[in-house]
Amino acid sequence: MKKNNRIENQRLQMGAPGLDDILSGGLIAHRLYLVEGHPGSGKTTLSLQFLLEGIKRQEKCLYVTLSETKEELSAGAESHGWSLDAVTIIELMPDSKELDGNARVTMYHPSEVELSETTKRVLDAVEKFKPSRIVFDSLSEVRLLAQNPFRYRRQILALKQFFIGRQCTVLLLDDGSAEGVDLQLHSIAHGVISLEQVSSGYGAERRRLRITKFRGTDFRGGYHDFRIQRGGLIVFPRLVATEHREAFGPAQVKSGVAALDTLLGGGPDRGTSTLLMGPAGSGKSTIAAQYVVAAANRGEHGAIFAFDESVPSLEARTKGLGIKLKEARQAGLVDVQQVNPAELSPGEFAYLVRQSVENDQARVIVIDSLNGYVNAMPEERFLTVHLHELLTYLGQQGVTTLMMAAQHGLIGSNMQSAFDTSYLADSVIMLCYFEYAGKVKKAISVVKKRTGAHEESIRELQFDSNEGIRLSEPLTQFRGIMTGTLVETEGEKRHRNRAKKADGNARA
Repeated sequence: MKKNNRIENQRLQMGAPGLDDILSGGLIAHRLYLVEGHPGSGKTTLSLQFLLEGIKRQEKCLYVTLSETKEELSAGAESHGWSLDAVTIIELMPDSKELDGNARVTMYHPSEVELSETTKRVLDAVEKFKPSRIVFDSLSEVRLLAQNPFRYRRQILALKQFFIGRQCTVLLLDDGSAEGVDLQLHSIAHGVISLEQVSSGYGAERRRLRITKFRGTDFRGGYHDFRIQRGGLIVFPRLVATEHREAFGPAQVKSGVAALDTLLGGGPDRGTSTLLMGPAGSGKSTIAAQYVVAAANRGEHGAIFAFDESVPSLEARTKGLGIKLKEARQAGLVDVQQVNPAELSPGEFAYLVRQSVENDQARVIVIDSLNGYVNAMPEERFLTVHLHELLTYLGQQGVTTLMMAAQHGLIGSNMQSAFDTSYLADSVIMLCYFEYAGKVKKAISVVKKRTGAHEESIRELQFDSNEGIRLSEPLTQFRGIMTGTLVETEGEKRHRNRAKKADGNARA
Protein backbone atom coordinates (compact mmCIF):
# COMPACT_ATOMS: atom_id res chain seq x y z
CA MET A 1 0.00 0.00 0.00
CA LYS A 2 1.44 3.38 -1.01
CA LYS A 3 1.62 5.74 1.96
CA ASN A 4 1.52 9.51 2.20
CA ASN A 5 4.69 10.21 4.20
CA ARG A 6 3.55 13.66 5.27
CA ILE A 7 0.44 12.22 6.93
CA GLU A 8 2.10 9.02 8.12
CA ASN A 9 4.61 11.04 10.16
CA GLN A 10 1.79 12.73 12.08
CA ARG A 11 0.97 9.94 14.49
CA LEU A 12 -0.86 10.29 17.77
CA GLN A 13 -0.12 7.79 20.52
CA MET A 14 -3.18 6.37 22.27
CA GLY A 15 -1.63 6.10 25.73
CA ALA A 16 -2.54 2.38 25.94
CA PRO A 17 0.54 0.13 25.88
CA GLY A 18 0.40 -2.27 22.97
CA LEU A 19 -2.34 -0.49 21.03
CA ASP A 20 0.06 1.86 19.24
CA ASP A 21 2.01 -1.20 18.08
CA ILE A 22 -1.18 -2.64 16.58
CA LEU A 23 -1.87 0.73 14.89
CA SER A 24 1.64 0.88 13.37
CA GLY A 25 2.61 3.77 15.62
CA GLY A 26 -0.72 5.30 16.57
CA LEU A 27 -3.66 7.12 15.02
CA ILE A 28 -3.17 9.32 11.97
CA ALA A 29 -3.70 12.88 13.19
CA HIS A 30 -6.61 15.13 12.22
CA ARG A 31 -9.04 12.33 11.44
CA LEU A 32 -12.32 11.09 12.89
CA TYR A 33 -12.38 7.63 14.51
CA LEU A 34 -15.07 5.39 15.96
CA VAL A 35 -14.58 3.43 19.19
CA GLU A 36 -17.44 0.96 19.60
CA GLY A 37 -18.33 -1.62 22.20
CA HIS A 38 -21.08 -2.62 24.60
CA PRO A 39 -21.31 -0.85 27.99
CA GLY A 40 -18.45 -1.92 30.24
CA SER A 41 -16.11 -2.88 27.41
CA GLY A 42 -13.63 -0.06 28.18
CA LYS A 43 -14.52 2.74 25.74
CA THR A 44 -14.45 5.55 28.30
CA THR A 45 -11.23 4.32 29.89
CA LEU A 46 -9.49 4.12 26.52
CA SER A 47 -10.71 7.57 25.50
CA LEU A 48 -9.43 9.09 28.75
CA GLN A 49 -6.04 7.50 28.16
CA PHE A 50 -6.06 9.05 24.69
CA LEU A 51 -6.71 12.52 26.14
CA LEU A 52 -4.23 12.19 29.01
CA GLU A 53 -1.54 11.17 26.51
CA GLY A 54 -2.31 14.43 24.70
CA ILE A 55 -1.98 16.38 27.96
CA LYS A 56 1.50 14.88 28.44
CA ARG A 57 2.38 16.31 25.03
CA GLN A 58 1.09 19.79 25.89
CA GLU A 59 -1.99 19.45 23.67
CA LYS A 60 -5.43 20.89 24.34
CA CYS A 61 -7.97 18.15 25.02
CA LEU A 62 -11.77 18.26 25.15
CA TYR A 63 -14.19 15.65 26.48
CA VAL A 64 -17.79 16.17 25.39
CA THR A 65 -20.19 14.01 27.39
CA LEU A 66 -23.85 13.42 26.75
CA SER A 67 -24.08 10.33 28.95
CA GLU A 68 -21.97 10.77 32.11
CA THR A 69 -21.61 13.75 34.39
CA LYS A 70 -18.28 15.40 35.10
CA GLU A 71 -18.36 13.99 38.63
CA GLU A 72 -18.83 10.45 37.30
CA LEU A 73 -15.97 10.84 34.85
CA SER A 74 -13.68 12.26 37.55
CA ALA A 75 -14.55 9.41 39.92
CA GLY A 76 -13.77 6.84 37.22
CA ALA A 77 -10.46 8.54 36.45
CA GLU A 78 -9.55 8.68 40.14
CA SER A 79 -9.97 4.90 40.38
CA HIS A 80 -7.09 4.65 37.87
CA GLY A 81 -4.98 7.24 39.69
CA TRP A 82 -5.65 9.94 37.08
CA SER A 83 -6.55 13.60 37.37
CA LEU A 84 -8.73 15.26 34.72
CA ASP A 85 -7.94 18.82 35.84
CA ALA A 86 -6.11 19.59 32.58
CA VAL A 87 -8.91 18.13 30.42
CA THR A 88 -11.78 20.41 29.43
CA ILE A 89 -15.05 18.56 30.09
CA ILE A 90 -18.27 19.82 28.55
CA GLU A 91 -21.53 18.35 29.86
CA LEU A 92 -24.31 18.42 27.28
CA MET A 93 -27.00 16.42 29.01
CA PRO A 94 -30.19 16.56 26.93
CA ASP A 95 -33.15 17.97 28.79
CA SER A 96 -36.59 16.40 28.90
CA LYS A 97 -37.82 18.42 25.92
CA GLU A 98 -35.06 17.09 23.69
CA LEU A 99 -35.86 13.52 24.72
CA ASP A 100 -39.55 13.99 23.94
CA GLY A 101 -40.42 11.85 20.95
CA ASN A 102 -42.71 14.61 19.62
CA ALA A 103 -40.10 17.33 19.81
CA ARG A 104 -38.72 18.76 16.60
CA VAL A 105 -35.01 19.39 16.06
CA THR A 106 -34.66 22.28 13.62
CA MET A 107 -31.47 24.20 14.49
CA TYR A 108 -29.46 24.92 11.32
CA HIS A 109 -25.69 25.03 10.99
CA PRO A 110 -24.16 27.67 8.62
CA SER A 111 -23.26 24.80 6.24
CA GLU A 112 -27.03 24.36 5.87
CA VAL A 113 -26.89 20.87 7.39
CA GLU A 114 -29.67 20.30 9.87
CA LEU A 115 -28.31 19.77 13.41
CA SER A 116 -29.88 19.38 16.79
CA GLU A 117 -29.38 22.01 19.47
CA THR A 118 -27.14 19.57 21.31
CA THR A 119 -24.90 19.05 18.27
CA LYS A 120 -24.61 22.80 17.74
CA ARG A 121 -23.42 23.25 21.32
CA VAL A 122 -20.67 20.72 20.57
CA LEU A 123 -19.51 22.81 17.63
CA ASP A 124 -19.58 25.99 19.72
CA ALA A 125 -17.39 24.31 22.37
CA VAL A 126 -14.86 23.26 19.74
CA GLU A 127 -14.75 26.76 18.27
CA LYS A 128 -14.19 28.21 21.75
CA PHE A 129 -11.49 25.87 23.11
CA LYS A 130 -9.81 24.84 19.81
CA PRO A 131 -8.64 21.42 21.09
CA SER A 132 -6.40 19.09 19.12
CA ARG A 133 -7.87 15.94 20.72
CA ILE A 134 -11.61 15.47 21.19
CA VAL A 135 -13.73 12.68 22.64
CA PHE A 136 -17.45 12.65 21.91
CA ASP A 137 -19.36 10.41 24.35
CA SER A 138 -21.61 9.04 23.04
CA LEU A 139 -23.38 8.61 19.72
CA SER A 140 -26.25 6.67 21.29
CA GLU A 141 -27.60 9.95 22.72
CA VAL A 142 -27.25 11.64 19.31
CA ARG A 143 -29.08 8.70 17.75
CA LEU A 144 -31.87 9.15 20.26
CA LEU A 145 -32.14 12.89 19.64
CA ALA A 146 -32.10 12.47 15.85
CA GLN A 147 -35.16 10.19 16.12
CA ASN A 148 -34.60 8.61 12.69
CA PRO A 149 -31.62 7.11 10.83
CA PHE A 150 -31.64 9.68 8.05
CA ARG A 151 -31.33 12.69 10.36
CA TYR A 152 -28.78 10.84 12.52
CA ARG A 153 -26.53 10.14 9.53
CA ARG A 154 -26.79 13.76 8.38
CA GLN A 155 -25.72 14.97 11.82
CA ILE A 156 -22.69 12.67 11.90
CA LEU A 157 -21.71 13.78 8.38
CA ALA A 158 -22.07 17.38 9.50
CA LEU A 159 -19.76 16.71 12.45
CA LYS A 160 -17.18 15.19 10.17
CA GLN A 161 -17.35 18.11 7.74
CA PHE A 162 -17.05 20.54 10.62
CA PHE A 163 -13.84 18.95 11.94
CA ILE A 164 -12.14 18.84 8.53
CA GLY A 165 -9.43 21.51 8.43
CA ARG A 166 -9.63 22.26 12.17
CA GLN A 167 -6.56 20.17 13.11
CA CYS A 168 -8.64 17.95 15.41
CA THR A 169 -8.36 14.22 16.05
CA VAL A 170 -11.77 12.98 17.17
CA LEU A 171 -12.90 9.80 18.91
CA LEU A 172 -16.61 9.08 18.63
CA LEU A 173 -17.81 6.56 21.21
CA ASP A 174 -20.73 4.26 20.45
CA ASP A 175 -22.22 1.69 22.82
CA GLY A 176 -23.75 -0.42 20.05
CA SER A 177 -27.33 0.33 21.09
CA ALA A 178 -28.41 0.27 17.44
CA GLU A 179 -29.54 -3.08 16.11
CA GLY A 180 -26.72 -4.85 14.26
CA VAL A 181 -23.53 -3.21 12.99
CA ASP A 182 -23.90 0.42 11.95
CA LEU A 183 -22.16 0.14 8.56
CA GLN A 184 -23.05 3.71 7.64
CA LEU A 185 -21.18 4.95 10.70
CA HIS A 186 -18.23 2.71 9.79
CA SER A 187 -18.11 4.21 6.31
CA ILE A 188 -17.91 7.75 7.69
CA ALA A 189 -15.10 7.09 10.19
CA HIS A 190 -11.45 7.03 9.13
CA GLY A 191 -10.83 4.10 11.49
CA VAL A 192 -12.86 1.80 13.73
CA ILE A 193 -11.73 0.20 17.01
CA SER A 194 -14.11 -2.48 18.31
CA LEU A 195 -13.93 -3.51 21.98
CA GLU A 196 -15.45 -6.73 23.29
CA GLN A 197 -15.80 -8.59 26.55
CA VAL A 198 -16.45 -12.34 26.42
CA SER A 199 -17.89 -14.19 29.39
CA SER A 200 -16.62 -17.71 30.00
CA GLY A 201 -18.28 -20.49 31.98
CA TYR A 202 -15.92 -19.86 34.88
CA GLY A 203 -13.50 -17.12 35.86
CA ALA A 204 -13.22 -13.48 34.85
CA GLU A 205 -14.48 -12.14 31.56
CA ARG A 206 -12.00 -11.99 28.67
CA ARG A 207 -11.55 -8.70 26.85
CA ARG A 208 -10.33 -8.27 23.31
CA LEU A 209 -10.25 -5.61 20.63
CA ARG A 210 -10.06 -5.52 16.87
CA ILE A 211 -9.20 -2.85 14.35
CA THR A 212 -11.96 -3.32 11.81
CA LYS A 213 -10.90 -0.40 9.64
CA PHE A 214 -7.94 1.99 9.34
CA ARG A 215 -7.66 3.93 6.11
CA GLY A 216 -4.35 4.80 4.49
CA THR A 217 -1.99 2.68 6.56
CA ASP A 218 -1.13 -0.84 7.64
CA PHE A 219 -2.30 -2.30 10.94
CA ARG A 220 -2.20 -5.67 12.67
CA GLY A 221 -5.51 -7.39 12.07
CA GLY A 222 -7.30 -9.99 14.12
CA TYR A 223 -8.27 -10.03 17.78
CA HIS A 224 -5.93 -8.72 20.47
CA ASP A 225 -6.51 -9.47 24.14
CA PHE A 226 -6.45 -6.65 26.66
CA ARG A 227 -6.94 -6.13 30.36
CA ILE A 228 -8.40 -3.21 32.32
CA GLN A 229 -6.54 -2.58 35.57
CA ARG A 230 -5.55 0.41 37.67
CA GLY A 231 -3.79 2.63 35.16
CA GLY A 232 -6.09 1.81 32.25
CA LEU A 233 -6.07 -0.60 29.32
CA ILE A 234 -3.08 -2.88 28.81
CA VAL A 235 -3.26 -4.30 25.29
CA PHE A 236 -1.45 -7.50 24.31
CA PRO A 237 -0.83 -7.43 20.54
CA ARG A 238 -1.42 -10.72 18.78
CA LEU A 239 1.87 -12.55 18.41
CA VAL A 240 3.12 -12.81 14.82
CA ALA A 241 6.19 -15.04 14.86
CA THR A 242 7.48 -13.92 11.46
CA GLU A 243 8.07 -10.41 12.84
CA HIS A 244 10.62 -11.70 15.37
CA ARG A 245 13.82 -13.31 14.11
CA GLU A 246 17.16 -13.48 15.90
CA ALA A 247 20.37 -15.12 14.72
CA PHE A 248 21.83 -17.80 17.00
CA GLY A 249 24.40 -20.56 16.66
CA PRO A 250 23.71 -24.30 16.88
CA ALA A 251 24.17 -25.94 20.27
CA GLN A 252 22.76 -28.74 22.38
CA VAL A 253 21.20 -27.91 25.74
CA LYS A 254 22.55 -30.14 28.49
CA SER A 255 20.53 -31.24 31.51
CA GLY A 256 23.45 -31.99 33.83
CA VAL A 257 22.38 -35.67 33.94
CA ALA A 258 24.69 -37.62 31.63
CA ALA A 259 22.33 -40.55 31.03
CA LEU A 260 19.44 -38.22 30.19
CA ASP A 261 21.58 -36.32 27.70
CA THR A 262 22.64 -39.62 26.12
CA LEU A 263 19.01 -40.69 25.80
CA LEU A 264 18.31 -37.48 23.85
CA GLY A 265 21.34 -37.88 21.59
CA GLY A 266 23.25 -35.19 23.44
CA GLY A 267 20.29 -33.06 24.49
CA PRO A 268 17.63 -30.86 22.85
CA ASP A 269 18.98 -28.49 20.23
CA ARG A 270 18.81 -24.77 20.93
CA GLY A 271 15.72 -23.20 19.42
CA THR A 272 13.64 -26.40 19.56
CA SER A 273 10.67 -27.51 21.62
CA THR A 274 10.42 -30.69 23.68
CA LEU A 275 7.18 -32.26 24.90
CA LEU A 276 7.24 -34.42 28.04
CA MET A 277 4.21 -36.71 28.10
CA GLY A 278 3.14 -38.99 30.90
CA PRO A 279 0.70 -39.55 33.75
CA ALA A 280 0.58 -37.35 36.84
CA GLY A 281 3.57 -37.83 39.13
CA SER A 282 5.77 -39.51 36.55
CA GLY A 283 8.50 -36.85 36.79
CA LYS A 284 7.80 -34.41 33.96
CA SER A 285 8.09 -31.22 36.04
CA THR A 286 11.18 -32.48 37.85
CA ILE A 287 13.02 -33.14 34.60
CA ALA A 288 12.04 -29.70 33.28
CA ALA A 289 13.28 -28.06 36.50
CA GLN A 290 16.58 -29.92 36.08
CA TYR A 291 17.06 -28.36 32.63
CA VAL A 292 16.27 -24.87 33.94
CA VAL A 293 18.69 -25.15 36.88
CA ALA A 294 21.38 -26.60 34.58
CA ALA A 295 20.96 -23.52 32.36
CA ALA A 296 21.28 -21.28 35.44
CA ASN A 297 24.51 -23.08 36.35
CA ARG A 298 25.81 -22.07 32.91
CA GLY A 299 24.86 -18.44 33.62
CA GLU A 300 21.76 -18.48 31.38
CA HIS A 301 18.33 -17.24 32.39
CA GLY A 302 15.33 -19.57 32.54
CA ALA A 303 11.62 -19.19 33.23
CA ILE A 304 8.95 -21.60 34.45
CA PHE A 305 5.26 -20.84 33.90
CA ALA A 306 3.48 -23.05 36.42
CA PHE A 307 -0.22 -23.61 35.74
CA ASP A 308 -0.66 -26.60 38.02
CA GLU A 309 1.73 -26.33 40.97
CA SER A 310 2.40 -23.58 43.49
CA VAL A 311 5.85 -22.03 43.66
CA PRO A 312 6.54 -23.11 47.29
CA SER A 313 5.55 -26.69 46.46
CA LEU A 314 7.82 -26.76 43.41
CA GLU A 315 10.75 -25.35 45.38
CA ALA A 316 10.27 -27.81 48.25
CA ARG A 317 10.00 -30.81 45.93
CA THR A 318 13.07 -29.94 43.88
CA LYS A 319 15.08 -29.19 47.03
CA GLY A 320 14.34 -32.71 48.27
CA LEU A 321 15.99 -34.06 45.11
CA GLY A 322 19.04 -31.85 45.29
CA ILE A 323 17.88 -29.57 42.45
CA LYS A 324 18.73 -26.05 43.58
CA LEU A 325 15.79 -24.22 42.05
CA LYS A 326 15.27 -21.85 44.98
CA GLU A 327 18.93 -20.81 44.96
CA ALA A 328 18.75 -20.14 41.21
CA ARG A 329 15.67 -17.96 41.77
CA GLN A 330 17.41 -16.02 44.52
CA ALA A 331 20.38 -15.47 42.19
CA GLY A 332 18.00 -13.93 39.63
CA LEU A 333 18.70 -16.59 37.00
CA VAL A 334 15.34 -18.38 37.17
CA ASP A 335 11.90 -16.81 37.20
CA VAL A 336 8.95 -18.95 38.32
CA GLN A 337 5.54 -17.43 37.61
CA GLN A 338 2.35 -18.88 39.06
CA VAL A 339 -0.31 -18.75 36.35
CA ASN A 340 -4.04 -18.78 37.09
CA PRO A 341 -5.77 -20.20 34.00
CA ALA A 342 -9.14 -18.81 35.12
CA GLU A 343 -7.81 -15.24 34.94
CA LEU A 344 -5.39 -15.38 32.02
CA SER A 345 -6.07 -14.90 28.32
CA PRO A 346 -3.84 -16.54 25.68
CA GLY A 347 -2.69 -13.14 24.44
CA GLU A 348 -1.55 -12.11 27.91
CA PHE A 349 0.28 -15.40 28.38
CA ALA A 350 2.16 -14.89 25.10
CA TYR A 351 3.02 -11.37 26.32
CA LEU A 352 4.45 -12.76 29.59
CA VAL A 353 6.59 -15.24 27.65
CA ARG A 354 7.85 -12.47 25.37
CA GLN A 355 8.76 -10.35 28.39
CA SER A 356 10.88 -13.21 29.74
CA VAL A 357 12.64 -13.68 26.42
CA GLU A 358 13.13 -10.06 25.38
CA ASN A 359 13.61 -8.36 28.75
CA ASP A 360 15.19 -11.11 30.87
CA GLN A 361 16.96 -12.90 28.01
CA ALA A 362 15.50 -16.29 29.01
CA ARG A 363 17.11 -19.16 27.08
CA VAL A 364 15.02 -22.01 28.54
CA ILE A 365 11.23 -21.71 28.88
CA VAL A 366 9.03 -24.26 30.68
CA ILE A 367 5.24 -24.42 30.21
CA ASP A 368 3.89 -26.62 33.00
CA SER A 369 1.50 -27.76 31.77
CA LEU A 370 -0.40 -27.71 28.50
CA ASN A 371 -3.40 -29.04 30.43
CA GLY A 372 -3.44 -25.77 32.35
CA TYR A 373 -2.75 -23.79 29.20
CA VAL A 374 -5.76 -25.22 27.38
CA ASN A 375 -7.94 -24.20 30.32
CA ALA A 376 -6.82 -20.61 29.76
CA MET A 377 -8.23 -20.70 26.23
CA PRO A 378 -11.68 -19.27 25.54
CA GLU A 379 -12.20 -21.93 22.86
CA GLU A 380 -10.12 -25.11 22.74
CA ARG A 381 -10.06 -25.36 18.96
CA PHE A 382 -7.67 -22.40 18.83
CA LEU A 383 -5.13 -23.97 21.18
CA THR A 384 -2.89 -25.40 18.48
CA VAL A 385 -2.88 -22.13 16.52
CA HIS A 386 -1.78 -20.09 19.54
CA LEU A 387 0.74 -22.72 20.58
CA HIS A 388 2.17 -23.05 17.07
CA GLU A 389 2.74 -19.30 16.83
CA LEU A 390 4.30 -19.18 20.31
CA LEU A 391 6.64 -22.12 19.63
CA THR A 392 7.66 -20.65 16.27
CA TYR A 393 8.48 -17.35 17.96
CA LEU A 394 10.53 -19.06 20.69
CA GLY A 395 12.36 -21.17 18.13
CA GLN A 396 13.30 -18.10 16.09
CA GLN A 397 14.65 -16.48 19.27
CA GLY A 398 16.92 -19.47 19.97
CA VAL A 399 14.95 -20.43 23.07
CA THR A 400 14.68 -24.06 24.18
CA THR A 401 11.10 -24.81 25.21
CA LEU A 402 9.95 -27.64 27.48
CA MET A 403 6.24 -28.43 27.65
CA MET A 404 4.42 -30.86 29.92
CA ALA A 405 1.28 -32.77 28.95
CA ALA A 406 -0.40 -34.95 31.57
CA GLN A 407 -2.12 -38.06 30.25
CA HIS A 408 -5.38 -39.44 31.63
CA GLY A 409 -4.96 -42.49 33.83
CA LEU A 410 -1.91 -43.80 35.66
CA ILE A 411 -0.86 -47.17 34.23
CA GLY A 412 -1.58 -49.46 31.30
CA SER A 413 -1.98 -49.24 27.56
CA ASN A 414 -5.10 -47.03 27.61
CA MET A 415 -3.28 -43.82 28.51
CA GLN A 416 -4.71 -40.85 26.59
CA SER A 417 -4.08 -37.13 26.29
CA ALA A 418 -6.85 -34.56 26.33
CA PHE A 419 -5.41 -33.10 23.12
CA ASP A 420 -2.63 -34.00 20.71
CA THR A 421 0.16 -31.48 20.30
CA SER A 422 2.97 -33.97 19.81
CA TYR A 423 3.24 -33.07 16.11
CA LEU A 424 4.10 -29.47 17.06
CA ALA A 425 7.07 -30.45 19.25
CA ASP A 426 10.52 -31.13 17.80
CA SER A 427 11.19 -33.81 20.42
CA VAL A 428 8.86 -36.00 22.48
CA ILE A 429 9.87 -37.68 25.74
CA MET A 430 7.51 -40.38 26.97
CA LEU A 431 7.22 -41.28 30.66
CA CYS A 432 5.14 -44.12 32.05
CA TYR A 433 4.61 -46.39 35.05
CA PHE A 434 5.19 -50.13 35.00
CA GLU A 435 4.81 -52.94 37.50
CA TYR A 436 7.75 -55.13 38.49
CA ALA A 437 8.27 -57.47 41.44
CA GLY A 438 5.32 -56.03 43.33
CA LYS A 439 6.48 -52.43 42.89
CA VAL A 440 5.39 -49.50 40.69
CA LYS A 441 8.34 -48.06 38.80
CA LYS A 442 8.87 -45.31 36.22
CA ALA A 443 10.26 -45.59 32.70
CA ILE A 444 11.49 -42.96 30.25
CA SER A 445 12.11 -43.06 26.51
CA VAL A 446 12.45 -40.70 23.54
CA VAL A 447 9.98 -41.37 20.76
CA LYS A 448 10.79 -38.41 18.50
CA LYS A 449 13.61 -35.99 17.75
CA ARG A 450 13.45 -34.04 14.51
CA THR A 451 16.89 -32.48 14.68
CA GLY A 452 19.05 -35.57 15.12
CA ALA A 453 19.49 -39.12 16.35
CA HIS A 454 18.33 -40.28 19.75
CA GLU A 455 18.54 -43.45 21.80
CA GLU A 456 15.73 -45.90 21.05
CA SER A 457 15.97 -47.76 24.35
CA ILE A 458 13.71 -47.58 27.38
CA ARG A 459 15.34 -46.83 30.73
CA GLU A 460 14.08 -46.90 34.28
CA LEU A 461 13.71 -43.43 35.81
CA GLN A 462 14.53 -42.96 39.47
CA PHE A 463 14.59 -39.97 41.80
CA ASP A 464 16.98 -39.99 44.72
CA SER A 465 17.37 -37.45 47.51
CA ASN A 466 21.16 -37.72 47.25
CA GLU A 467 21.76 -38.26 43.53
CA GLY A 468 18.71 -36.49 42.13
CA ILE A 469 17.60 -37.84 38.74
CA ARG A 470 18.99 -41.27 37.82
CA LEU A 471 18.47 -43.42 34.72
CA SER A 472 19.20 -47.13 34.60
CA GLU A 473 20.89 -49.01 31.80
CA PRO A 474 18.53 -49.82 28.90
CA LEU A 475 15.85 -52.33 29.95
CA THR A 476 16.68 -54.83 27.22
CA GLN A 477 15.72 -57.83 29.32
CA PHE A 478 12.01 -56.96 29.38
CA ARG A 479 9.14 -56.30 27.00
CA GLY A 480 5.69 -54.85 27.66
CA ILE A 481 7.04 -51.87 29.61
CA MET A 482 4.75 -49.40 27.84
CA THR A 483 1.72 -51.53 28.72
CA GLY A 484 2.56 -51.31 32.39
CA THR A 485 3.26 -55.02 33.00
CA LEU A 486 6.72 -56.48 32.36
CA VAL A 487 7.36 -59.78 30.64
CA GLU A 488 10.84 -61.23 30.62
CA THR A 489 12.29 -61.97 27.23
CA GLU A 490 13.14 -65.59 26.37
CA GLY A 491 16.83 -64.79 26.43
CA GLU A 492 16.54 -63.25 29.88
CA LYS A 493 14.65 -66.31 31.15
CA ARG A 494 17.37 -68.67 29.87
CA HIS A 495 20.05 -66.43 31.37
CA ARG A 496 18.28 -66.35 34.74
CA ASN A 497 17.75 -70.14 34.71
CA ARG A 498 21.41 -70.73 33.93
CA ALA A 499 22.35 -68.39 36.76
CA LYS A 500 20.10 -70.28 39.18
CA LYS A 501 21.52 -73.63 38.06
CA ALA A 502 25.06 -72.41 38.42
CA ASP A 503 24.27 -71.05 41.87
CA GLY A 504 22.72 -74.42 42.87
CA ASN A 505 25.77 -76.32 41.66
CA ALA A 506 28.02 -74.00 43.61
CA ARG A 507 26.02 -74.56 46.79
CA ALA A 508 26.19 -78.33 46.27
